Amino acid sequence: MAPKYKIAVIQLHPKPMRIEANYAKAAQFIKAAAERGAHLAVLPEYHLTNWLPDDPEFSDLCGQWEIYLIKYRALAKERNICIVPGTIVERHEDAETKEPILSNVAYFIDNNGEILGQYQKKNLWHPERPHLTSSHHDPHEVIHTPIGPVGLLICWDLAFPEAFRELIAGGAKIIIIPTFWTLSDCSEYGLSVNPRAEALFIESTVTARTFENTCAVVFVNAGGAIGSSNSNYAGLSRVAVPFLGALGDETKNSSEEVMSIVDLDMRHVEEAEANYKVREDLAREDWYYTYRHAKQEKL
Repeated sequence: MAPKYKIAVIQLHPKPMRIEANYAKAAQFIKAAAERGAHLAVLPEYHLTNWLPDDPEFSDLCGQWEIYLIKYRALAKERNICIVPGTIVERHEDAETKEPILSNVAYFIDNNGEILGQYQKKNLWHPERPHLTSSHHDPHEVIHTPIGPVGLLICWDLAFPEAFRELIAGGAKIIIIPTFWTLSDCSEYGLSVNPRAEALFIESTVTARTFENTCAVVFVNAGGAIGSSNSNYAGLSRVAVPFLGALGDETKNSSEEVMSIVDLDMRHVEEAEANYKVREDLAREDWYYTYRHAKQEKL
């Protein structure tokens, strides 16, 4: 029989530069999720600081990354719950220049407080590139966890099906995507023809990825403050599975801070593969695509 898991989708509102307050609120949600029997809790990207890279305090706060990673490890063990603590922006020193560099990292922490794997964001959104370092050509690695084989991606990685293909070719059944995606990420033209274009992007692409890869997708975005009107936060956090699409009644249509506890039945993933045979085709020696592009070619 296929396993079933309870996934806590925590659509946190990250207060700008309020790192301790954001951690405290995240911990409250995680404790509530554990009390409701959740096996895994997932937070959004930039959940500790929000995204304000030009703020003079931002880099200094990112220097505290290890403190909060240790706190999440202790919380996971204390509450017997796996945690993906969104992303944590880490400040390190460049080995050659000695200048500070920032990396945006997601971790999978198991229910014993052990770090089973991590992933540094590869596909940086254009405004992030002056501030963050990418994992570049490092491979996407599958993490073996108490809820099965998992892949980690971050936000704009969603736009690249190659990332999903690499993970499912390695056996991943659940792809977890902490995200900080706003409605204003769209261009002026796009907003003029559809003010909710980014919501459409999220809703359609997450569903497409779960079908085309016969996997579950745990997409957890930041939300706006409770009761906020005209919020720029997209929210729309969800667990998506083949055949059903988006799950998470409290979050999937909301842009506010809220949590969904989703029952994830992995039979949907198994039956989707039996029907569509995507993984089977990927494993064939004569599979058609290699996703290699010559550098001189213009895409």
